[in-house]
Amino acid sequence: MNSSKGNFINKKFILSFFIFLFFISIQQTSFSLQKNTLKEVYKDDFLIGVAIGSRDIFHYYKYPMRKDKSEMKIINREFNCVTAENLMKPQYICPHPGMYYFDAVDELMDFAEKNNHVVVGHVLVWHAMTADSFFEDDKGNLLSRDDMILRMKDYIYQVVKRYKGRIKYWDVVNEAVDLRTITDENGNRFEEAFLRESKWTKIIGEDFIELAFKFAHEADPNAELIYNDFTMNNKVKAKFVSDMCKRIRAKGIRIDGVGMQAHWHLNYPSVEELKQVMKIYRESDLKVHLTELDVGILERPNVQQDADISRKSKLNSSLNPYTNNVPPSVLIKHAKKYEDLFKVLLENRDIVDRVTFWGANDGISWLNEWPIEGRTSHPLLFDRLNQPKPAYDTLISLGLEFHRN
Repeated sequence: MNSSKGNFINKKFILSFFIFLFFISIQQTSFSLQKNTLKEVYKDDFLIGVAIGSRDIFHYYKYPMRKDKSEMKIINREFNCVTAENLMKPQYICPHPGMYYFDAVDELMDFAEKNNHVVVGHVLVWHAMTADSFFEDDKGNLLSRDDMILRMKDYIYQVVKRYKGRIKYWDVVNEAVDLRTITDENGNRFEEAFLRESKWTKIIGEDFIELAFKFAHEADPNAELIYNDFTMNNKVKAKFVSDMCKRIRAKGIRIDGVGMQAHWHLNYPSVEELKQVMKIYRESDLKVHLTELDVGILERPNVQQDADISRKSKLNSSLNPYTNNVPPSVLIKHAKKYEDLFKVLLENRDIVDRVTFWGANDGISWLNEWPIEGRTSHPLLFDRLNQPKPAYDTLISLGLEFHRN
């Protein structure tokens, strides 16, 4: 390469670099001067929440004090509701029976109340992220049914009563229902929802769900109680869960609503699918919470669209195409998907209580580690530099337009 050509390339590179910096600075300035925020735009519709997560998930992690300051500014500026991504899960609060760690949760509560955030308790009863010893006696044997019920009750009482009157919503039971494909004698294939086998069902039985809701209500009669699960946009599962809630309610036990985890993708769910399940929940008189919303842009290694954390695959470069930047065309599709979803939520705002995004920015999204560890994922409204993406601007514009009309 001759020197004149090399100098030209260097100058071109330098010019492009400064143009890039210029546009970044304009974006940052416009965002800092913007008056509209998500929580303001949608204040008459539903809460706008965020999961406060961590890059390390040990139970003693005091993350509100260790999070990036610009990230915390976004959390306080844009959101009015917070969920602990991991810290309130059983294995972090109670890593061993009778051993409780509340320091980090106490700090989260102080942070939330100081900044006027509604708090969601996540989660009380789950087959995953609960210590094996929680189900065992001192000798390592599974507890009897009666002893397991007492341990569940004690745990729920300890946790819920500690924050009585301070936590508005509790995800009481998480991911107890699954889906499978059945082939009948004529070769016809169809989906079937069923209660997942777990240590809860093995020791207590299917009534562990109603017992959990009963104990949670006893511990805090004013808290609103949610059943939370993935693939709640599937009408078969939606019908199964709605019927389950009806049966439990018929026994005089409180259940206020369902949590749709909403780990979705550019290609699903369809608007029609979402409208169908909203109708099911409405007819069942259940409030709807989008509890863990993100919209992935990367392909998944299998056809299942659930969020089962036990399913993971190895890193493949073909499934990790956007390690640096996301093409504008993909960002536009990402924004359009969020817009389509929010239009359905606005149409059903009388039953939708909350929309919680599962993370403040792409850099801390759990999708960087699942279903493939080490991917560079881009599912949220803010990028790794805490700058708003087109999806954010689209949702602001949608909310403003909706309330003008």
